[in-house]
Amino acid sequence: MVFGRSSDNRRPVEPVALKILVAGGFGVGKTTLVGAVSEIRPLRTEEALSEVGRPVDDTAGVEQKTTTTVAMDFGRITLREDLVLYLFGTPGQDRFWFLWDELAQGALGAVVLADTRRLADSFAAVDYFERRGISFTVAVNCFEGAGLFPAETVRTALDLDPGVPLMMCDARERESVKDVLVAVVEHALERVSGERRHATT
Repeated sequence: MVFGRSSDNRRPVEPVALKILVAGGFGVGKTTLVGAVSEIRPLRTEEALSEVGRPVDDTAGVEQKTTTTVAMDFGRITLREDLVLYLFGTPGQDRFWFLWDELAQGALGAVVLADTRRLADSFAAVDYFERRGISFTVAVNCFEGAGLFPAETVRTALDLDPGVPLMMCDARERESVKDVLVAVVEHALERVSGERRHATT
């Protein structure tokens, strides 16, 4: 024992830091998801919805929403001693999409959060990550009062490739969000591993 501590000579583990995006349509729950799971106080760039923006911000189905993300949300979660995720929530409205390219740089993968009441709002995010070859997992946020559909029905509606993971979640619940993030990391790492094997054959 040295100064009352064990003389364990193992070196401290240097955690691997991975960047994950959280994307989806306006009002789908991205800010809630980041806040539910972040172990630090999340950074939020929210502004109040205004009458000026009402014609371009479609609040049908999310009438209770009073604020919107105008740059990004940011949070952090340690999944294991050696694995830390940095979460970047993207703004949902079309007029802020120019920020997505900046936020996507260096990202391992992404969560596309979907709402069955406004499923068409997810198309842009799905298309964005498909075109750029960024691995993503679709997480259907199970809102109260929203229709619950079988996963395959949602997959067909979003025209997802068979290899894209799709799961149900509650963006308010930490453990539910953690399950989604684990799925994103596993899917992205499997894809990277497969590409490396293909490159060496």
